[in-house]
Amino acid sequence: MTEMLLRNWICEIGRRLHQRDMIAAADGNISVRFGDDQFLCTPSGVSKGFLRPDDIVIADSCGEKVAGEGKVTSEFFTHLAAYQNRPETQAVIHAHPTYATVLTIMGVNTTAPILPEVVMNMVALPVAPYATPGSREGADAITALIKEYDALLLERHGAITVGADLQEAYMRMERLEHAAKTLYLCSLLGKPPVIPPDELAKLMAVAVPSCTPPPPYPFP
Repeated sequence: MTEMLLRNWICEIGRRLHQRDMIAAADGNISVRFGDDQFLCTPSGVSKGFLRPDDIVIADSCGEKVAGEGKVTSEFFTHLAAYQNRPETQAVIHAHPTYATVLTIMGVNTTAPILPEVVMNMVALPVAPYATPGSREGADAITALIKEYDALLLERHGAITVGADLQEAYMRMERLEHAAKTLYLCSLLGKPPVIPPDELAKLMAVAVPSCTPPPPYPFP
């Protein structure tokens, strides 16, 4: 994909996140691999709902700006942790989806196997420990979990997803927030029942088809 197409895709993803209330003001950040040692990423302090292709900056694997007018997002070190620990990752999205954030603040369990779509597509939605927003602590906070999971909730700070391209990373963010909303509504009515073990095994076999037999679900 050409540089201009990637820039346009970043702008489109930014608009989708903004329209679906997963970011507000200048929140959130988006990046995509561009070459062996460079990344296209959203600039700091700019609304992602109104991005223009020329707003996108280029950063290297040390987090330094290579080209562009704006500043590299302060969250880029968290993105780099995802890229470094998941070499196959081509895109990273960080957003502040409301329901996902609420669940982490209130300590609602998001790892119980309740929704088949989550198990099949992302296995589970673990929560990374709290880190000061915009600091290098964010990279340390996600390192252990991002090695295994494509979508993480960040305690009090939204969520992060990775993907083979921008669209996949976005779809995971959208699915994560939809699941969070469902779990939130369930929590208002009581404790939702988990998927029975035999049915969970079938889902895990689909989620991880290369494993025979499928691994146990990773959370109690």
